[in-house]
Amino acid sequence: MSDTIISAAYAPVTLVMLLALLQFFGFMIAVGRARARYGVKAPATSGNEDFERVYRVQMNTLEMLAIFLPSLWSFAIYISPIWAAGLGLVFIIGRTLYFTGYVKAADKRSLGFSLSMLPTLFLLIGGLFGAVRTALG
Repeated sequence: MSDTIISAAYAPVTLVMLLALLQFFGFMIAVGRARARYGVKAPATSGNEDFERVYRVQMNTLEMLAIFLPSLWSFAIYISPIWAAGLGLVFIIGRTLYFTGYVKAADKRSLGFSLSMLPTLFLLIGGLFGAVRTALG
């Protein structure tokens, strides 16, 4: 398979990965703005509940990215790049809903959390299955 064909096959996965990282960058900016709005000076990460919710979105997303990104690529390589990209988009939508819900109130984060956790779990299990299947020949 030529490099061009391989690049084209994984371009949707690359786009999803970069969109997820761009989204995280946006969450970082939101934390900076929340620091200014609520008067929480670095290095403090507590003291105002409204700030803390924005901060927790950023930190939870960072924690999720550590699992999501390797799972996304493992699934793409061993199962399907198109399905990986689709599941990745669901993750991004879930993170957006998580952000908007959690910033309003902590009890409004569940739908967004589920819509990011479930595709990540599916990518993780699928990638693991595909890697084991390939390793065993």
